[in-house]
Amino acid sequence: MNTIPNHPPEVWLAAGIRTPFAKVDGALAGHDALSLSVPVAQAMLAQLQGGQPDFAVWGCVAPNLTWSNLAREVLMEAGAPATIPAYATVMACSTSMMGAFEAAGMIDDARGRSLALVGGAESMSRVQLGLGQNLSDWMRGFQKARSLGQKLSHATELHWRDVQLYLPSVTNRTTGLSMGEHTEITARQWGIAREDQDRLALDSHQRAVAGWERGFFDDLVIPLDGVARDGIPRKSTLLDKLARLPPAFDRTSGQGTLSAGNSSPLTDGAAALWVGSQSGMDKLPATAHRVKLVDWEIAAVDFRVEGLLMAPAFAIPRLLARHGLRYADIALWEIHEAFTAQVLFHLKALEDEAFLREKVGITDPARFGPFPRERMNPHGGSVALGHPFGATGARILSQAIKETAALPSGSFTIVSICADGGQGSVALLQAV
Repeated sequence: MNTIPNHPPEVWLAAGIRTPFAKVDGALAGHDALSLSVPVAQAMLAQLQGGQPDFAVWGCVAPNLTWSNLAREVLMEAGAPATIPAYATVMACSTSMMGAFEAAGMIDDARGRSLALVGGAESMSRVQLGLGQNLSDWMRGFQKARSLGQKLSHATELHWRDVQLYLPSVTNRTTGLSMGEHTEITARQWGIAREDQDRLALDSHQRAVAGWERGFFDDLVIPLDGVARDGIPRKSTLLDKLARLPPAFDRTSGQGTLSAGNSSPLTDGAAALWVGSQSGMDKLPATAHRVKLVDWEIAAVDFRVEGLLMAPAFAIPRLLARHGLRYADIALWEIHEAFTAQVLFHLKALEDEAFLREKVGITDPARFGPFPRERMNPHGGSVALGHPFGATGARILSQAIKETAALPSGSFTIVSICADGGQGSVALLQAV
């Protein structure tokens, strides 16, 4: 009797494409998450020249009342065969990176799953408002009322205090604090100075602008509505201009350090990548940038203790320790910049032996060595490029894949994303 092998196959990632990223209420404000995603999915499918992926994963963070499975809607609107299974996923800013990990766990040539289309989108310009729960309950009761008398009777039960809208916000449900407010707290705990945050933000903009001018992004971004480039990187950004910006999240204590200049902006955009086995990669054009997905790590912390965005500082050393790697063994680091303060307290934690030993559980933290900051985010990060929550994972992975594919064979890359809820995801890639 033939049996299906149980050993996991080698999994590969291939760089995908994305829309340009635009600030909220900017050049892409006319699109919702679905219409941002469709042209990306169509361009990805066109690469297969008549072929098709075996399944698809797509995600979005902000809820929408008109769909529940964005992935399926994207494929249907894109004109893909209706026989391709598709499902949606979500994990805050890690959404499309988690989609890649989920797809990697499903890749299996023996079961007919060799290639997955993975992506995500966010339209912060088209976030839907909802009715408050009490008003929603009243509306449902009004719809159930059959006679005019019943409707009039039900109408008298509505209290003015129940007439409320639900306004989605970028806050943590448990604490009621925004991501920026949480990051202010953690930055203060780790002693992250405003000047250091601004310098990293300036570096992000300069590297992103240089990447665009060198043509690095040309095969990673497709035009949409006449927009061909990211609208957020600024060539005119200067350190003294950043220093003059007021605090954005702590405006009253006199100690606020996070500003609009060193924080990622609310952004519209969509992005995708490929996940597959070697046979799945054979379906792609020979020019597709591809790397091996060696391993990944997902972490969660008690954000009431450790800080809302601290999980990658736990995940990175655990992932490296599993493979016997030091920081110097990693040729490239792509670290998501929700805020430059968050990047800096991650780096500080990664070099803090007491933190690594007592918090993370690393028995010999000195072995990791110093962190090579010069290898980080060579073409800019989310502060400069933008951060559409559901798309960032696919954006940062595709960028890292292209960068890693140009490195010598055997080179390693770490890709890291922090996420709301005290969670984070980290990928270990290798050039071949």
